[in-house]
Amino acid sequence: SGGSVVDIEMAQRMLRHLLGDKLRRQLRRKPRLRAAACTPHEADPLAQRATVETLVGLGARRVELVDTLIAAAVGCGLPVEQPTATMIMVCGAATTQIAVLSLGSIVTAVRIPVGGNAIDEAIIQYLRQHHELLLPSQSVRPLQLALHGNGIQLTGPALTDIHGRDVATGLARTVQVDTAAVRQAIHTPLTAVLDGVGKVLRDCPPDLVADLADRGIMMVGGSALLPGLDQMLRNATGMPVHIAERPDVCAVLGLGAMLDGKIQPMVLNPLAG
Repeated sequence: SGGSVVDIEMAQRMLRHLLGDKLRRQLRRKPRLRAAACTPHEADPLAQRATVETLVGLGARRVELVDTLIAAAVGCGLPVEQPTATMIMVCGAATTQIAVLSLGSIVTAVRIPVGGNAIDEAIIQYLRQHHELLLPSQSVRPLQLALHGNGIQLTGPALTDIHGRDVATGLARTVQVDTAAVRQAIHTPLTAVLDGVGKVLRDCPPDLVADLADRGIMMVGGSALLPGLDQMLRNATGMPVHIAERPDVCAVLGLGAMLDGKIQPMVLNPLAG
């Protein structure tokens, strides 16, 4: 839930399935198995302990937790260990986390309870109310990407064909959707993200803000490709906005680099052993 473990047993089942029998047998032969996991910014102690217990139950002898913001920044190649400031936005399904980093630590950060799911719901409700069209939940993300590629920006085509199910008849139907109207429908949840960016910038020391004016904002996370979000950030802040090359796996890549000791002087602190 929001990047935290709620059900330890279910989380362990999922990890066992993902690892597979062969890899789990190999891991069990390691007497001092280390594990690392990301936790949302300002995750409460109970959520952190649940993450630790999940991994210990799978055989880990040492568990290390890293703030998702730092892990993602390392994974996308930001120079977080340097004295200059960098800004990162982790766009998740349930939350969006925004932070300014410097010298390997978080200077200021905010966690907003708005993410890709809120955008999905806004699009579904718009299609239902204005076109009487039901869109399967698994079709929402492809629709977002199609809108992103086909003109959710002002310069793109005005209409996009969307396939769904008629509310009244239950039959398949195709409608032409006004991309400008969809842009307006998702404006409200995206505005909450912009407010979070503004808060982080206001709380950031002035000398670091000067660094950010040149470096801009790095977007990572599975929802970093939400339609129009990058351009909206550029328009609202006047800062450069970049999307990581592999936004959905940046945090995992960062954890791997930190476990391997490739990032110095950043050191992981063990929370269980």
